[in-house]
Amino acid sequence: MTAQQPVARKRTRGPNDPDRRNRIARAAIAVIARRGINALTHRAVAAEAGVPLGSTTYHFATLDDLIASALDEAARRNVSALREWDATLPADVDLAAALAKMVLDSVTEERANTIAEYNLYALALQRPSLRRAAVAWDDALAELFIARTDPLTGKLLATLTCGLMMQAVLGATPPQLDDVEALYRRALSMAGSES
Repeated sequence: MTAQQPVARKRTRGPNDPDRRNRIARAAIAVIARRGINALTHRAVAAEAGVPLGSTTYHFATLDDLIASALDEAARRNVSALREWDATLPADVDLAAALAKMVLDSVTEERANTIAEYNLYALALQRPSLRRAAVAWDDALAELFIARTDPLTGKLLATLTCGLMMQAVLGATPPQLDDVEALYRRALSMAGSES
């Protein structure tokens, strides 16, 4: 074989884009974050993901399949980010202050993503097929706080966090840091008095 002859490459079967399914799910979240849940179509997601339309319908036959995968991805991403956040906290952290800051960051710096996540989460009310992922998301959040407190307090903090974020993204202006911190302080002090 001379230098001018092309090298014959053996074509192999298999995925040439193994992350495509997950990338499409992430693109669905991005579409919802920018344009809302009603803008979610296979075509919009394909354009966002930079894949042919056929790829979205191949991986997700229905829009409900795509939404379920997007909810799973949003939950996984959110819980992973919270675990990373938790890992950075010192053992003697002022938990009320840290939680208040985390909530405010989520509804200001990460507002579009938080809105997209809650859009997906709320769809579980109308679509039973999504409820498993939504409940798993709640459980993972509670586990994170249980590890820092106790089972009852952890569940209380998870519920308070979800409620605060939902109220904050519904409002025109974010809550004041001091007000959010006061709510966490009250929850933590009440939990401490129960034990």
